[in-house]
Amino acid sequence: MTISSTRRKLLGTLGSAGALASLGAAPRIAGALPPDAPSVPDGLLDLARLRSYKARRSSSWDRTGGNADAVPVEPGATATLLDVTGAGAITHIWFTISTKDQHHLKNLVLRAWWDGESSPSIEAPIGDFYGLGLGEYFTYQSELLTVAPVKALNAYFEMPFSSAAKVTVTNQGKQRVDSLYYALDYVTLPSLPADIGRFHAQYRQSAPPKATVEDWQVNWDKSVDGIKNLKGESNYVYLEATGRGHFIGVTHAVEQNQEGWFGEGDDMFFIDGDQLPTINGTGTEDYFNGAWDFNGQPFSYAHNGAPCIIDAERIGGRYCLYRWHTESPITFEKSIKVTIEHGHGNHRSDNFYSVAYWYQTEPHAPFPALPAPEDRIPRIFAVGGAGAAKPKE
Repeated sequence: MTISSTRRKLLGTLGSAGALASLGAAPRIAGALPPDAPSVPDGLLDLARLRSYKARRSSSWDRTGGNADAVPVEPGATATLLDVTGAGAITHIWFTISTKDQHHLKNLVLRAWWDGESSPSIEAPIGDFYGLGLGEYFTYQSELLTVAPVKALNAYFEMPFSSAAKVTVTNQGKQRVDSLYYALDYVTLPSLPADIGRFHAQYRQSAPPKATVEDWQVNWDKSVDGIKNLKGESNYVYLEATGRGHFIGVTHAVEQNQEGWFGEGDDMFFIDGDQLPTINGTGTEDYFNGAWDFNGQPFSYAHNGAPCIIDAERIGGRYCLYRWHTESPITFEKSIKVTIEHGHGNHRSDNFYSVAYWYQTEPHAPFPALPAPEDRIPRIFAVGGAGAAKPKE
């Protein structure tokens, strides 16, 4: 079997059409029909085609046969959710969590390793990984992540591996997780073709980022309008990666330290060593495929959304955003740097928290060290400009 036909078979057996696009292939499934069988137009009978993978699940089910279908995680402890050898792909990860720790979405850290690597390819607080970057639950639906009632976390990224996969959750908080419920659905395969990248997810934050100017009171002050930023200097960085791969999206949370619209900043992508942006956007809400400050209206679609908007454009205002590039992942041959301005020319100092998602060849570049758990908890800072130490009453 050729690499291309093997790849079609792999991709055809995994996940939804949206997830298939994240690996850059058409959702065609290679069937088990004889060579002389009548041809069928691509996509017409994909769901009906017979498949040859083996479906498996690793979950927190009660091994005694009872109904205690969860595991506790003590402070400082790590729960191993999956540890398998051979080739395959995770297709879905579900969690729900019971604990008295009000910051557990920030204190629990999700990690994953592929093929025996020494450093994880996924490392993020569990809430941030699922788009809940401010440590609070809300429901939303997107192509690759959903949060369902009640406090049910679902991820549908394809996570392939050729020889081994390990997934863990570590409790970096000070309180016990009484019940961690989980289910990881995966498939086993004879092998993976050479052109399948490995899934990565990386957390970053800047709370607060340093502003380029502080003597302003509104976003359109002359001191702000005069800033020129052609090279992305001081931009907030979602991702820096080396190797060959493609970027598929980001979740981004904001807590405002200053009055007014936080999102005057442009997205800028620097690909394969370009010193000027290879791709340059027009504003934060534009990058997340909205417009005009979102007008304070939450929304949630397949590829883009701002499902959480609270106290818009005020000190203490809170936003959670996401954008998926599954329709055309942003490719790189040697390196990529994905950034966004925090205000026009980086004039603002609102708190940013993000997770970037991408596929690439291994080895990957080292991840930044995770901030201490207490530093990941959102809080308002006194900053310059139109900022203050406390939100309005």
